[in-house]
Order: sequence, then C-alpha cells, then structure tokens
Amino acid sequence: MKSASRRLLPCLQRFLTTAVIGMAVSSCAVGPDFRSPEAPRVTGYTAAALPGKTAAAPVTGGAAQAIKAGAAVSAEWWQLFQNPALDRLLRQAIAGNPTLASAEATLRQARENLRARSGTEYFPQVDASLSGSRQKASGVAFGQTNSSGFIYNLFNASVSVSYNLDLFGGGRRELEALQAQVDYQRFQQEAAYLALTANIVTTVIKEASVRAQITSTREMLALQEQQLHLVDRQFQLGGAARSDVLTQRSELAQFRASLPLLEKELAQTRNQLAVYVGIFPGEAHLPEFTLEQLHLPRELPLSLPSSLTRQRPDIRAAEELLHAASAKVGVATANLYPTITLTGSLGSQAATLGNLLSNNTSIWGFGAGILQPLFRGGELTAQRRAAIAGYDQAVAQYRKIVLEAFQNVADVLQALEADAVTLAAQAEAEKTSRDTLELTQRQYELGAVSYLLLLTAQRQHQQARISLVQAEAARYADTAALFQSLGGGWWNRARTNEYKAD
Repeated sequence: MKSASRRLLPCLQRFLTTAVIGMAVSSCAVGPDFRSPEAPRVTGYTAAALPGKTAAAPVTGGAAQAIKAGAAVSAEWWQLFQNPALDRLLRQAIAGNPTLASAEATLRQARENLRARSGTEYFPQVDASLSGSRQKASGVAFGQTNSSGFIYNLFNASVSVSYNLDLFGGGRRELEALQAQVDYQRFQQEAAYLALTANIVTTVIKEASVRAQITSTREMLALQEQQLHLVDRQFQLGGAARSDVLTQRSELAQFRASLPLLEKELAQTRNQLAVYVGIFPGEAHLPEFTLEQLHLPRELPLSLPSSLTRQRPDIRAAEELLHAASAKVGVATANLYPTITLTGSLGSQAATLGNLLSNNTSIWGFGAGILQPLFRGGELTAQRRAAIAGYDQAVAQYRKIVLEAFQNVADVLQALEADAVTLAAQAEAEKTSRDTLELTQRQYELGAVSYLLLLTAQRQHQQARISLVQAEAARYADTAALFQSLGGGWWNRARTNEYKAD
C-alpha cells in the first residue's frame, strides 16, 4: 500500500496542478462585465429654483430653515431635534425591532449561501469513504456449475477527488450573482433601518400633534361650557332665546364627541410606537412627547444630485439586482460551452479489514470528462434570451426607482417651503380668529351682536387652532422626510461600513 501511494503521488500532484491551472484559466468569464450605472446628469431636484431659506413664523416649529447644498447628512440625524427621550427611544428600537432582526438574519443567510457555493467553485471536492460488505456469488459465474457458490467479504477504503474546470466562467458568474444578492440584502437592511428610524420620528411627531390638538380641544370645551352657562343665564333673564341655549348645547356636545376620537388616535399612535420598539403595547412605558419638546433644526443638508444614487439604500439595492441579472446572463452564456470535469481516487480493497493497509491491495483511478451540449431543442439559447430579458427588466426597474427617489427629494423640498409659508399664514389666521372671538364675546355680553355671530367666531377659532397645530407638526415631519429621502446618512455611521457611498 505504501509503495502504491508513492507511485500515485505524482499522479495526484499532476491532478492538483491541472486543477490550479483550471482555476487560473477560469478567471476569464464569458458574458457581460457589470459596471455601476452612471449618476443622472441633472443639476437640481426641482424645475424652479427654491429659496435658500424657508419662511418663519412666531410659533412653535416656526423657525426659518436654511438649505445647505452638499452638506454632510448625519447618520443619527434625529439628534438634531434635540430631544434625549427621542434618542433613547430610537436606540431601544434599533436593538429590539423584529423587522431589523429579520433583515439581519436574511443577510447572514445570503452570506452563508455564498460561502457554501464558493467552497464548491474554488476548491476540489475531496471525500473519504470506508465500506464493508459480505457477499455470496454463484459458482456458475466462474464456470463451476456444481458449486454451491462462494461467500466472501469485501472491504474498501478510498479517497476521491473531483474538480470542475470553469473554463468559461459559468461558476464564477454564479458566485458573482450570489455576491450581488448578499449586497442586495445588505442594502435592504439599511433600507429597513432607515424606514424604522424615520417611522419612529414621524410617529413621535404625530403623537405630539395629537396631544396638542387634545389640549386645544379641552381648552375650547372649557370655553364652550362657560359660554353655555352665559347663554343659559341670559335665557333665564329674558335676554336670549331658547333656541340659543339649544344651539350652544349642541355645539358643546359636538365638541365633546371630537375628544374621544383624538384620544383614540393618540392611544393607537402610542401602540404603534411600542411595536416599532419591539415591545407589547400593554407592557410599554414610553415617554410622552409634545411639540414644545422638539427643536426644529435651523440648517438642513441637501445632497448633490450626483451623489443621491450612491446614498439611497433602495437605489443601491436595485443596482445589486441589476448586477445579479447581468451575472445570470453570463451563467446562461457559459452553459452553451463545454464542461470539463477531472476526477481521481486512491484507495485499498481487501477481503479482510486487517489487510486494507497491506501491499497489493491498492486501487486507483484518474479520469477526465468533457460535456458539450449539441442539441437541447433550443433550451439553452432560450434560457440566455430569458436572462437578457431579465437584465432589461432590471434596468427599467432601476431607472424607475431612481426617478422616484429624485421625486421624493423634490416633493420634500417643495413641502418645506410650502408648509413654512402655510404655518406663517395659519399663525396669522389663529391670532386673527382669537382676537375676533374675544371681541365678539364682549359684544355678545353687551347685546351688540347676535348669538349666531358668536357661534361663527367660536367655530372659526376652533378650526384655526387645530389647523395651526397641524401646520406646526408638518414642519417637523418635513424635516424627517428630507433626511429619509436623502438616505439617512448610513454611510457616515461610526461603525465600520464596507459599503461606502462612493
């Protein structure tokens, strides 16, 4: 057995040399070599130039915001709201959100699938086997018709080696597609991270807005109850009609009916926050948020249009799908060419287990095979055309996502300006309606105006206060939307990141 091993050693060396040469030759792969799409050659996000600073209003969330083109986007952009409770809530959500955990597990799965396929592509497959059997053979097989047969044992120990020469790069293109899938899942994880942080910030803003609306509604309820007391007293003194009392009671009842709806919305908003954080609503002890606790950033970064495609995780994910589709064209092309397989084995075969390592029991084999598709009924060429069509579909989908990304940024930029102007107008409208209501109330108490005019002033002031709160919240929400539309600054995160926004 030892002498046979010495004789076969050069054979195995030649086999391994051939495999190494095959790996070197296989570095040249058929099919298209992928290149990242060029950034769109546009100079701005909107058709008309927008002012460098938004309008201002003397209310909560009414500060003017300046747009700084080319400024860095912070990875922890929510800290610009200067609310420690919000920062703690986000960190808790990042650690416990199940959607993020699912995205991370999917990424690990894709990486392990790549490692598994890499092992079969880059290295020969080596297997060891040991078997034993007891058999009976008929004597007829050996020309002994009168023999009852032969019973014997057979033991086999061997090592086998096989390697597929990837001369045309089909296997390498498969690995390229798997690597693109890994990168796709990486950017999907970043997209999930961005969506989570943005959703939490906007939900906190919604909670603060609803709380402000509840506070305003309760204040208006108190005023309405005082007004009812005044109208009822005037009715008793003969200074008001019975219909005025009934109208005021109806108005008060409608006001009271709106309060439970707002309280329900607040409860549901906090339940949603609990789920984002990864805890059950019944066990959540979340901080309460108000608009006064949030700071509106005075300066906002704006990525250059040429950088957006490298910063948005959804665009980067679409690019990796495009990359995978390109690699699949190479796989389908390589399938049209020959496949070469090298195999070799070395072992021992004996009738007893103890003789497996003795001389004259060695067995070996060495071979090579080539497979060239000749006729498949058009299957392989159709598969290649299908792969090309898949690549064309990925190109169109990539372009669609890029267009939508630029639309997102344009929409947010226009909303920042429009909502700032709206807030200024709403602040003026609320002040005017408040002054009008105070004047009308004094005039009504003196009998100078009708109750209908007072009722109109009350309704206008109520609507103005609610609209003002909503306009204030819109300014904060627009800020969060801008950071989300720019990609959230994931490339500036402190931890090591192998996917830079180049």
